[in-house]
Amino acid sequence: MSPTSETAQGGRRLVIVESPAKAKTIKGYLGPGYTVEASVGHIRDLPNGAAEVPEKYTGEVRRLGVDVEHDFQPIYVVNADKKAQVKKLKDLLRESDELFLATDEDREGEAIAWHLQEVLKPKVPVKRMVFHEITKDAIQQAVRNPRELNQKLVDAQETRRILDRLYGYEVSPVLWKKVMPRLSAGRVQSVATRLVVERERERIAFRSAEYWDLTGTFATGRAGDRSDPSSLVARLQSVDGRRVAQGRDFDSLGQLKSDQILHLDEANARALAAALADTRFSVRSVESKPYRRSPYAPFRTTTLQQEASRKLGFGAKATMQIAQKLYENGYITYMRTDSTTLSDTAITAARAQVTHLYGAEYLPDAPRTYAAKVKNAQEAHEAIRPSGDRFRTPAETGLTGDQFKLYELIWKRTVASQMKDATGNSVTVRIGGTAADGRNAEFSASGKTITFHGFLKAYVEGADDPNAELDDRERRLPQVAEGDALSAEEITADGHATKPPARYTEASLVKELEEREIGRPSTYASIIGTILDRGYVFKKGTALVPSFLSFAVVNLLEKHFGRLVDYDFTAKMEDDLDRIARGEAQAVPWLKRFYFGETASGSGFPAGTNGTAADAGNGDGDHLGGLKELVTDLGAIDAREVSSFPVGNDIVLRVGRYGPYIERGEKDTEQHQRADIPADLAPDELTVELAEELLAKPSGERPLGTDPETGRPIVAKDGRYGPYVTEILPEGTPKTGKNAVKPRTASLFKSMSLDTVSLDDALRLMSLPRVVGTDADGQEITAQNGRYGPYLKKGTDSRSLQSEDQIFTITLEEAQAIYAQPKQRGRAAAKPPLKELGEDPVSGKPVVVKDGRFGPYVTDGETNATLRSGDSVEAITPERGFELLAEKRAKAPAKKTAKKAAAKKAPAKKTTSTAAKKTAAKKTAAKTTAKKTTARKTAAAKTAASKGTAED
Repeated sequence: MSPTSETAQGGRRLVIVESPAKAKTIKGYLGPGYTVEASVGHIRDLPNGAAEVPEKYTGEVRRLGVDVEHDFQPIYVVNADKKAQVKKLKDLLRESDELFLATDEDREGEAIAWHLQEVLKPKVPVKRMVFHEITKDAIQQAVRNPRELNQKLVDAQETRRILDRLYGYEVSPVLWKKVMPRLSAGRVQSVATRLVVERERERIAFRSAEYWDLTGTFATGRAGDRSDPSSLVARLQSVDGRRVAQGRDFDSLGQLKSDQILHLDEANARALAAALADTRFSVRSVESKPYRRSPYAPFRTTTLQQEASRKLGFGAKATMQIAQKLYENGYITYMRTDSTTLSDTAITAARAQVTHLYGAEYLPDAPRTYAAKVKNAQEAHEAIRPSGDRFRTPAETGLTGDQFKLYELIWKRTVASQMKDATGNSVTVRIGGTAADGRNAEFSASGKTITFHGFLKAYVEGADDPNAELDDRERRLPQVAEGDALSAEEITADGHATKPPARYTEASLVKELEEREIGRPSTYASIIGTILDRGYVFKKGTALVPSFLSFAVVNLLEKHFGRLVDYDFTAKMEDDLDRIARGEAQAVPWLKRFYFGETASGSGFPAGTNGTAADAGNGDGDHLGGLKELVTDLGAIDAREVSSFPVGNDIVLRVGRYGPYIERGEKDTEQHQRADIPADLAPDELTVELAEELLAKPSGERPLGTDPETGRPIVAKDGRYGPYVTEILPEGTPKTGKNAVKPRTASLFKSMSLDTVSLDDALRLMSLPRVVGTDADGQEITAQNGRYGPYLKKGTDSRSLQSEDQIFTITLEEAQAIYAQPKQRGRAAAKPPLKELGEDPVSGKPVVVKDGRFGPYVTDGETNATLRSGDSVEAITPERGFELLAEKRAKAPAKKTAKKAAAKKAPAKKTTSTAAKKTAAKKTAAKTTAKKTTARKTAAAKTAASKGTAED
């Protein structure tokens, strides 16, 4: 944003916020005299690899970016992509009389403000400007009432950052050595992964139980209406006083938890239904209770993420991206908050809308207040609500698409929070009768009527269980009294099977993390994004499914770093970090204990242990063990063991460096079998039967015969990128170095199968490219198969072929005819869609799955979103397709105007010859320096790249 040249009374003021969008909105509220500029997030951080560390630092400091020997002093560097922005801020500051640091009022925002002050080194007065909504009144009031920088918040954020760096940079290399390169570990990331893995373990161990019951339809004999139905449906409750077993009565192994419960099988259930066919039934009891439901608290970060997932199908990351835009453009208050508190202004605005939109009878006599449910909630923040002292209705905002949907959700929840309770009645009716065989059967039915909807008129909360009954659903029963006779219209026997525990969704994982007090709500979206991006978890519909890789990672962490993924330990660390934020604990002593394992006795290990790394990692003493010792003592970690999991029938699943596979028997023996595992296979789906089926398929070494020209064996294999054929080179053939020999290899055509490919097919494939002939100008034309299909090549001119078979059949004349045609420019004819998913709830346009250059993707004609690694064309659901599109829309489009703007503002040329000579001399010196710097950076970057990523 270009600064204003006008000056307000009292001097020129520079206001720095995080984002350009926020800067633009705030500038409109401040007017002349204020220059509002964005830092564009953090301007400096710990170095991202050794290449960014200043040369004066060596050894562990260079590797970690933290000097652990000198009070954990962090090494901060200005991000390479922020140097130009820092220079711009310094230039603007030189022209200013005051500096307002207006970053968000949380730990992260306070830290950004502190870093700005440290880097810019202002010589003018510095003020900390805070606000929770971007409205004219809020911004102007924030300017009038600044505060000092909160150093406790800065220290707390810095301690978290150092802790996460030490955890990530020390534990991740262990995963690289023992599991697979380029993996990462993180304080919350690893625990979240463990939760998902443990749920899958429960599903694998689960054994289903079958149980039966009866459902009866009973008639009153009266003509019914809406308020008094003529019949009701009831479920068998007990037989001869023994309660009939339901799903909740079985454990995870399919066994009844109590022998006092009656377990009906199919035969008994059908026999009882037949014996009750002519039974006379009567009402044995009618129990009525008043029903009351209070409004839900206004949204905080986690409840917004959960509801947006349930109701709108948004992932946590997409929700936060959309909410960020709504906040920056002045529609809602700050969206990273633990608080359910509403300001007096907000309560007044909400109550006014209740009266206006729903009537005075829906407004409680006194405003509602909500106590914080989150430990250490930052009460300085409000709940997430519409901004301003008068809430705009969704229709008044002018918003569209995902932003409209999320604003509407927030608006409804906020208004509903200030409405009256919903009231009504809940009724339970018990119906009994004696069967023909003398057994006494009792059925039960429950109903609910809502006499006053209260807040339910505005908002009903969703549920994680799709079969759960929502709060506003009524179930009306006939008006019956004890002793009334009822006739059985139908009695049916129903079979059921217990189900394994449901996998986590993004919403339920967020809820679980918060209930366990692990991590911070503001980080959950990025944590879930990280475990998805790392390949630890993939999605099937909305369910989070752990990969086999995550099983190996969690297995290693549990066995050798038990405390680091212990739920209570992680929650205790969170408590400690909060104590540091409140000034009740000091950061450096705490970090020393965490990293070096220092205790009051100075032994370095918790009391009651033998001083081993295993004790520090898994002991029962002080929850702060020594991380450094843990990651140094790796001799006990058997890489093969932590990555191996028995399947059954002597079959073992192994997680290798190139993916998971199963094998049976010793390698290099005749009994050895091996097969790769499909990438999208959920761990609980790998049964012994499936494993046997995979091993029985043509494996990676199906011999096809011998090449008559070379005498080398030819085999067919199923590789990572599909089936292919290759030759086996003689023993002793050099595979590396300048004399290395590569075997001839060729992918199978799409029309070929690994089961049926022949030696002749293989030899033809390996003979490619095929020379079609020579053109009149002497250029050779070849036919070959490439990444994007079959094609012809003449020099640098390539032309696509219609089918793979043409590679072997096309003649020189046909090839010349193709080259005689003008080369097709632009896009080829559109391919038919692979799958149709229905209309997108945002755009209203049909969504289809298409095959693109880089793989399948979903599109509604306006937005394209590539399928993730865990998605497949066959299994993708409409909801998943809509979610991918929503996430893509939530990402801000890349800006392409920066270079043009820079070009327009090129400085005027100097006209004097002296100036020209000086400029030329400076350019020559700069070029020499730049070459040296580039060479150093390139070498350093290569070193850093080889190490992979280590942090959350």
